[in-house]
Amino acid sequence: MGQQAFGKSCLEAVLEKGEDEIVAVYCSPDKEGKPVDPIKEFALENNLPVVQPASFEDNKVLDKMRAFNSDLCVMAFVTIFVPKAARDIPAQGSVCFHPSLLPKHRGPSSINWAIIDGATRTGLTIFWPNDGLDEGDVLLQKEVEVDPEDTLGSVYFQKIFPLGIEAVLDSIDLVRSGKPPRIKQDESKSTYESWCKHEHAEIDWVKPAKEVHNLIRGTNPQPGAWTLHNGEVLKIFDCTRVDMTGTPGRVIQVTEAGFTVATDGGGILVQRVRPVNDKKILASEFASKSGLSVGEILGDRITET
Repeated sequence: MGQQAFGKSCLEAVLEKGEDEIVAVYCSPDKEGKPVDPIKEFALENNLPVVQPASFEDNKVLDKMRAFNSDLCVMAFVTIFVPKAARDIPAQGSVCFHPSLLPKHRGPSSINWAIIDGATRTGLTIFWPNDGLDEGDVLLQKEVEVDPEDTLGSVYFQKIFPLGIEAVLDSIDLVRSGKPPRIKQDESKSTYESWCKHEHAEIDWVKPAKEVHNLIRGTNPQPGAWTLHNGEVLKIFDCTRVDMTGTPGRVIQVTEAGFTVATDGGGILVQRVRPVNDKKILASEFASKSGLSVGEILGDRITET
């Protein structure tokens, strides 16, 4: 049960390993005007039954699940709520992937917030879900390092994504062994954050350079950190910290490498941006096109329209 590239890749890995029979593939309903979900497309190519319920509250949906007579449900990137009545249908229950080291960073934007908070390590958890959000006993966990220049994109696609596929295969092996771990989450260490949205990604140049840098990294590529230039939203993506100082928010250098903005205790060299109604471009190109120059102040707080 899953969706998008991660769900598809996990399904592919299970099939390639060849130790288990996939009796059905569950994924989200099709959306009008949107491409077919990769996991559905791959499942159909491999002649696997595909089921796309809008809800698991319908008894007919549950009856259909029972008819598959499955041993285990592997939830690989599932956004629709799956109640206990459905999770308990497989003989061994259901396990679920989450991209954080639970109980830290429960919620839908777990990697964003870990980077924004300055974490140097994060990871993933395969757990036995209950009706709470990312609660339930832990089956296994795997850690990854978050390097100083890592972004949401690099942590997910280069580290957690491939490790998550490995963890899904490991979790199936653990369940097959007959004695899979069920480790209680420590509620005293739990944190929860909701979606990381546009309103959370506004840059406050008065904050310390490290915090500004972490915000930009943690929202690259989604939702994209932003500031205001001449009253319009300017999204900022690739950047690095530099040892330069000045009035927070002021552009203190413009070069072929990009433009540098002062913060509290250091500078941020901006390397790639996206202006309103435009694609991502090099920061140096934006500076040339827009006339951005040393001395300008970014983040003049004019409301986005």
